[in-house]
Amino acid sequence: MRYGGEGRSRLLLIILIVTSLFLITLDLRGVKILDGVRSGTQNVLSPFQKAGSTVVSPFRNFVGDVTHLGRTRSQIEKLKADNARLRNQLLQRKSADAELEQLKSVLDLAGRAGYKVLAARVISQGASTSFTQTITIDAGTTSGVRQNMTVVSGEGLVGVVKESYLNSALIMLATDPDFKVGVRVAGTQQIGILSGRGSKRAELQLLDNQKIVKVGDVLLARGSTNNRPFVPGIPVGIISAVDSTAGSIAQTATVMLYPNFSALGVVSVVLSAGKNNPGDALVPAAPQPTPVPTVTIFATPTPTATTK
Repeated sequence: MRYGGEGRSRLLLIILIVTSLFLITLDLRGVKILDGVRSGTQNVLSPFQKAGSTVVSPFRNFVGDVTHLGRTRSQIEKLKADNARLRNQLLQRKSADAELEQLKSVLDLAGRAGYKVLAARVISQGASTSFTQTITIDAGTTSGVRQNMTVVSGEGLVGVVKESYLNSALIMLATDPDFKVGVRVAGTQQIGILSGRGSKRAELQLLDNQKIVKVGDVLLARGSTNNRPFVPGIPVGIISAVDSTAGSIAQTATVMLYPNFSALGVVSVVLSAGKNNPGDALVPAAPQPTPVPTVTIFATPTPTATTK
């Protein structure tokens, strides 16, 4: 029995080999018998291939989406960092441009008055132990800054040096309630005392009650002995309201100070005044009104009808 089983296996193997050689020979001669076999095999296997593809596809897509999501998040984080960096550069550029504009204006004012000034950057702003309205600048005694020197911006009087250190100085602003400066009305010799009130609005008390001031009058610093603490001619502010209370011993008025104290970036300390009093040379130019556009209308006459 064992030999019989081996004989049948050998016979089957010989038949398969012969059949394979026969089919290969026919295929090489151009007979398309194997195409049908291949097609049938493909038709049988196709549903299984599609099913396998359908099962595997979601996993393949999931892996691809996870990988893509990781790259997208990395790109978003990079874009956020780039955006923050560019925004910071833009803010720094705007700040530098503003400081440059302030420096140009204060140098122009000092040049017209003949003052020798030292430009300094504001490094802090706020209250001190002695005053409620102050700024600190990055220049001190090593740069020639001394106590009781006038501090100006391109718009006008900012304040006075109260304390000077090696590389910094404390400035009391004109808005401080303890600040006082002698002023005069531009174009006249009418004088008074201006006092800070903690805001951009200050109070003026005239020393002569016989003369009348009006809204729009410009006030200039009178100047002090030896130009300490105030040099003459610095624009201080403009009268915005007049108190005309009957029976008042002294006439008072509200003054709008010129500088924008909340946006001080660069100021100048007046180291020495010019030889001559600038008088009214530093009075700010009045703002020009916006021109109203004119419209020209051309009227075309209606033709009259003629009677025949």
